[in-house]
Amino acid sequence: MATDYDAPRNKTEEESPAESLEALQASRGGGAQTAVIDVDENDTAEGIDLPGADLSGEELMVIVVPEQSDEFTCSSCFLVRHRSQVALEKNGMKYCRDCEG
Repeated sequence: MATDYDAPRNKTEEESPAESLEALQASRGGGAQTAVIDVDENDTAEGIDLPGADLSGEELMVIVVPEQSDEFTCSSCFLVRHRSQVALEKNGMKYCRDCEG
């Protein structure tokens, strides 16, 4: 069923703002509420990496896949693209469609 979102909405008596405001005030009880912050004991500053932190002792394990036979590296943006993205080939250098636009 299609809904017309531009049609004016009719408020029923159940949704009147005065009743909901009174209900909210009654549920609050008139007292001040305080926010409770749940802090995990394991969540300390030791587990957070800050920008500029010394990561010289860390090793990064990455598997490098060589360029495939149906791919080329754009000579302008140096991204590896599928051969269908070749827009221009000049002096043995290939350029992608994004760079040659």
